[in-house]
Amino acid sequence: MKAGGKLSIIIALLIFSLIVLFHEFGHFLLAKKNGITVVEFSLGMGPRLLSFDKGGTKYSWKLLPFGGSCMMLGEDEGTMEPGAFAAASVWARISVIAAGPVFNFILAFIGAFIIICFVGVDKPVIGTVNAGTPAAEAGLQAGDEIVKINDKNIHIFKDISTYNQFHQGQTMKIVYKRNGEKNTVSVTPEKNDSGYYLIGITSSNYVKTNVFETAAYSAYNVKYWINLTIDSLKQLVTGRIGVDQLSGPVGIVSAVDTTYKESKSGGALLIFLNLLQMTILLSANLGVMNLLPLPALDGGRLVFLIVEVIRGKRVPPEKEGYVHLAGMALLLCLMVFVMYYDIRRIFF
Repeated sequence: MKAGGKLSIIIALLIFSLIVLFHEFGHFLLAKKNGITVVEFSLGMGPRLLSFDKGGTKYSWKLLPFGGSCMMLGEDEGTMEPGAFAAASVWARISVIAAGPVFNFILAFIGAFIIICFVGVDKPVIGTVNAGTPAAEAGLQAGDEIVKINDKNIHIFKDISTYNQFHQGQTMKIVYKRNGEKNTVSVTPEKNDSGYYLIGITSSNYVKTNVFETAAYSAYNVKYWINLTIDSLKQLVTGRIGVDQLSGPVGIVSAVDTTYKESKSGGALLIFLNLLQMTILLSANLGVMNLLPLPALDGGRLVFLIVEVIRGKRVPPEKEGYVHLAGMALLLCLMVFVMYYDIRRIFF
């Protein structure tokens, strides 16, 4: 394996580790806050390399450099002894489970804040309008700020291109600001030589913002990645994209390798910012995926907790365990399937 490939694997593992550690840290903090005993908090999987005990919790670094865990007392057994997960109130348990995905969104927000501090904000302001395009014919001009397309509010320029991507060829009712006044036009994208429907605009330059605007636009960026993940899942469910187009760990390592190689000529800062952008994408993606109401995921566990709120009593732990075990088996099968297509795309 080439040195560049090895470095990309190391970088990918570091990104995975950061994202998973932050996710598990969310579970950890809320468990501690609610008086639930955390038996072990670990980074990695498999045999322990290093560990120490503090405050009744074992902190471990394990051999396999991916994944991590926050093991709580009696988490799956349903034991009601003091400090056990099941002994906490249902709302405390909901907060603990939800904290993992929420912390993924927090990590994405921090990453977006850092990037905006360096490069500024891509506000939805038109930089250029290509002559003879639908945008030009509709009267859009450089300097116009697009605030809404159909029923979707627009906050950053990427919102425009992504909306067009998921609504190829559909007429857009565009609300824009010019000289402080709002105007509305209808624009129907036209297909270019590559088969994509475009309206013919480009973005303006990135602009610097104050700390409050930076925080707001960081939230808009996280919202963008969350919406992108949800829209992609919708296309997967409706069959507009196939399962074979999903990407897993192998595909992500390949993407990290490509990002690293394409960024090298720009220096260390560009490498850092581009890899941080990938971390934002992956962290927001993991947050959304974990909230899906599927067995073995945080979302699946939240479903059982919501059922408990409605019923007023807990679903028997052994029955919940069987459901999560079956869900884990299906997820592992999906991972193998995705990995197969990742390898196939890279080497064939």
